[in-house]
Amino acid sequence: MQKILVVEDDRALNNGISLALKAESYGFMQAFDLEQARDLIKTQEVCLVILDLNLPDGNGLDFLKEIKEHMDIPVVILTARDQETEIVTGLELGADDYITKPFSLMVLRARINTQIRRVKSSGLQVYQTGDFYFSFHSMEFIKGNHPVELSKTEQRLLKLLVENRGLTLSRGELVDRIWTDGAQYVDENALSVTVKRLRDKLEDNPSSPRYIKTVYGIGYTWADERNRAAGGLHG
Repeated sequence: MQKILVVEDDRALNNGISLALKAESYGFMQAFDLEQARDLIKTQEVCLVILDLNLPDGNGLDFLKEIKEHMDIPVVILTARDQETEIVTGLELGADDYITKPFSLMVLRARINTQIRRVKSSGLQVYQTGDFYFSFHSMEFIKGNHPVELSKTEQRLLKLLVENRGLTLSRGELVDRIWTDGAQYVDENALSVTVKRLRDKLEDNPSSPRYIKTVYGIGYTWADERNRAAGGLHG
């Protein structure tokens, strides 16, 4: 389920927005100040942020800059600041939309749906969970606080796995989608080698992987925190 982070210190408004989004089958998380928002965006998968600018512990524009410097997540500003200079500043800092209060929940839902469709159409660009931060747009891959160097083939494999996390991708499908350079024949052993190299770089214990799981007789899956305990998965 898509998770939207609502950063708004007005509790009644925050609750109202979250209930409206829930009706649209989105998951939601609520933050009432910047400290809570920073904790949530570091530990949870967020597909979109609704951001107020006037927050009790700081300016939402600072949080907007932090998000855009490190993640490729759409941000919709929702604020009472309606001066043209404020709107221009927010958009120039990377906001994907700017809505002023008072506002229509119907319009808010429509604009959120537009942003999420845009992200889906462009494919996954940033994935963050636990110690991992993967930016496929900037080709930046981090485990803990350490950058990880990945080959182009390893990047393609990783992106396919995390885009389809929780699902099993067959070996044949992975070969077809990774080696798209027109080669008439690719030995499936090349996939096994790429999987091993990726595990060596990302897993704490490559011989007993927590993330890149083998589904014997079928292929591979990326097991994140929600699906790691699913049956039928093996190292």
